[in-house]
Amino acid sequence: MGLGDFIKKQLIDILHWTEDADGVLAWRYPMQDFEIQYGASLTVRDSQMAVFVNEGKVADVFGPGMYKLTTQTLPVLTYLKNWDKLFESPFKSDVYFFSTRLQLGRKWGTPQPITIRDADFGMVRLRAFGVYSYQLADPRLFYSEISGTRESYTRDELEQQLRNLTVATMTSALGAANVPFLDMAANQLLMGDKIREALVPVFARYGVELDAFAVENVSLPEELQKAIDARISMGMVGDLAKYTQYQTAQAIPLAAENEGGLAGIGAGLGAGLGVGQAMADAMKNSLAPQPAPPGLANVMSAAPAAPVADDPEARLAKLKGLLDKGLISQADYDGAKAEILKKLIG
Repeated sequence: MGLGDFIKKQLIDILHWTEDADGVLAWRYPMQDFEIQYGASLTVRDSQMAVFVNEGKVADVFGPGMYKLTTQTLPVLTYLKNWDKLFESPFKSDVYFFSTRLQLGRKWGTPQPITIRDADFGMVRLRAFGVYSYQLADPRLFYSEISGTRESYTRDELEQQLRNLTVATMTSALGAANVPFLDMAANQLLMGDKIREALVPVFARYGVELDAFAVENVSLPEELQKAIDARISMGMVGDLAKYTQYQTAQAIPLAAENEGGLAGIGAGLGAGLGVGQAMADAMKNSLAPQPAPPGLANVMSAAPAAPVADDPEARLAKLKGLLDKGLISQADYDGAKAEILKKLIG
């Protein structure tokens, strides 16, 4: 080839990528019939990497910086092309640029409920969604496994695959976590950590580094949610006898404000206390020891019964009658009533 023919050839002397389009992760430099000039300049900006592909194989990978393409900077291509003289011939290879910027605020979700095995409820079907962030860490691996020889590869194309990987990994990770679902649902940070731990090696297989993974919401089937609400309610009520006493203590001061209030609620209080006492006695009886021998039972039955305390309602009625007749003062009545109520509610 003569000097004139060589000058007529279209040679590339500067290779760079300005990332004009948002969301593009991989971009092939438009070669067409061009050839790269020996000694050309390669500019790789911050948050970028460049990959030279020769005859379908990755030859060299360049991080951020400016390079002169010579036998010193392209040793692999030098071997492949058998360059033995400076500026002997231009060369032609595919050059791919990759964006290594951190991709923030990317959304994930379960399009359909997923089923996991749980220690408390057996099988649980749930939906979840949240956000995650990632970046390309190994462009050589990403090129060979994901992007290939396309002119460009976008973030949306990658995330379609990442979402499927996320859901599949999430199902197995939560099922094998040995952490009750209620604990994870109450602590979404814990759930996010468990899923992220399982996803890191899955993403790394394709040259992608998972930066953060967060669970923002978990929704359950209605029947399971009702079961959880019932369990929470039982925990809030706690000891039934104490709960009944608390309700009684709240009701008595309100009823005492009216003259007929205590008499009006007497039956209600008796019923409430009776139910609470009956349930408490039933629980005690279930845990009681075996009955005493007949001889001992006869001795115990012969013992005199303890005196029964005066009925509080009757005593209050007597005090009210004395007050109405003027035999005691209002202060005496109030003090005696307070003492009776104190003994009643403990």
